[in-house]
Amino acid sequence: MKFITKTVFILILLNLALLLGCKKPDPTPSTDSDTSSASDDAVAETVISDIESVGAEAAENQGSLTNFKTVSSSALSLANCATVTISNKIITVDFGTSPCLCNDGRSRSGKLIYDFSASNPSTAIRYRNPGFNMKVSSQNYTVDGYSVTITSKEVKNTSPLTLPSGINPGTNLTWSINSNISVIKPGTNAGTITRITSYTKELLNTNDSSCYRGQSKSIVWSLAKVKFNGNSNGVNAKGENYTNQAIDLEKDMNCSPFANKPSRHPFIKGKLNHTPGTKATRYIDYGNGTCDVNATVTINGVVYSITLQ
Repeated sequence: MKFITKTVFILILLNLALLLGCKKPDPTPSTDSDTSSASDDAVAETVISDIESVGAEAAENQGSLTNFKTVSSSALSLANCATVTISNKIITVDFGTSPCLCNDGRSRSGKLIYDFSASNPSTAIRYRNPGFNMKVSSQNYTVDGYSVTITSKEVKNTSPLTLPSGINPGTNLTWSINSNISVIKPGTNAGTITRITSYTKELLNTNDSSCYRGQSKSIVWSLAKVKFNGNSNGVNAKGENYTNQAIDLEKDMNCSPFANKPSRHPFIKGKLNHTPGTKATRYIDYGNGTCDVNATVTINGVVYSITLQ
């Protein structure tokens, strides 16, 4: 297996004309090294994960909105330029009409709306509660210049728990996440990315009492380790259809390898198999759990080293 970093080596054909008379040499074979579709999908993945993380914190910290917006708290995203309100089991996070620079270094504007009125039982009003059901919508929402439209997004707590006793020994909190989201990509390679996702999410360290403190207290997300599995499909900015398979993608909220952006947490373990149109599958490997910004993409047996952004 060849390892190639950024530079694509093109095979040079020998000039066989002198040896084979009038026979023309075969055309130079092309190397499939296009990672633009995988990059577009990474944008959509980041947006989806970001929206879900804000909602998870909002639903966990309803009784302490001031802490939710403070840099020194366990909040992952927000800042004082965001207004958070709760009414009739609906949380509205309003970033305003001008870009709001948040704690994770991202600029946001518009509104994210989290409605958990469909939770069953009706007392399941926290993200950690079994039966919690959160539907997400948006109004003129943008993040870092990307315009986001949520056609549908629903998060359900699927944990096999019994309230109010809380966690079963050895059992992790789990959620299902289903979404249909489109992202307008700005810049030179502008276009619209759509993504339909069906994932499961698992809190890997549920039985760590410093992170999950039972049903009576909020999850400490800054200590969380989460894993995602599932499938997605969509259309990239070039108009090509694509499919994905996510296999044990893990994030550790203690891992912040980006300089000056301590609230950004990349995948550090697991694999994502991305197939754009009729092209070969791109096998993305995020590593073995080391806290870094390194990953690889394998295309037709050739491995490319990439740096996560």
